[in-house]
Amino acid sequence: MPKEIMTRKASDNEYLHKDFHLAMNTGIDYLHKKYGEHAVREYLKRFAKNFYAPLTEALKTRGLVALKEHFEHIYKVERSNANITLKDDELTISVDICPAVEYIRKNNAKVADLFYETTKTVNETICEGTPYAFELIEYNQETGGGTQRFYRR
Repeated sequence: MPKEIMTRKASDNEYLHKDFHLAMNTGIDYLHKKYGEHAVREYLKRFAKNFYAPLTEALKTRGLVALKEHFEHIYKVERSNANITLKDDELTISVDICPAVEYIRKNNAKVADLFYETTKTVNETICEGTPYAFELIEYNQETGGGTQRFYRR
């Protein structure tokens, strides 16, 4: 039987980073236990400043519509529902169940006590140096659901 060669690229596959949530959860738990809350926030700040630098720039130039488009894309990729509303100078995002927390629990892992910082600290950092601010209005530790608000300072 002749040998078949199949050529594939990563871009041929659907991208879904759910295992990233497990790794991030484990990392946050480790940092918290070994170095404390400050270390978790400091790590997430560094991560967000680098990884989300283009989003921060888009927020400066395009305003909250850039964040709205970003989160619509994220929740679509995650195959999750979110109520995303942009009105004037305020963007609110409400979710019943965070897809990351849902995946972590589905894999029988304990959600890190500071996992909510992946929302709070990351979004606060994205807003640094822009005319906008972020607040985590409510957060459900069990489901990861809650309400987030971005607004003009």
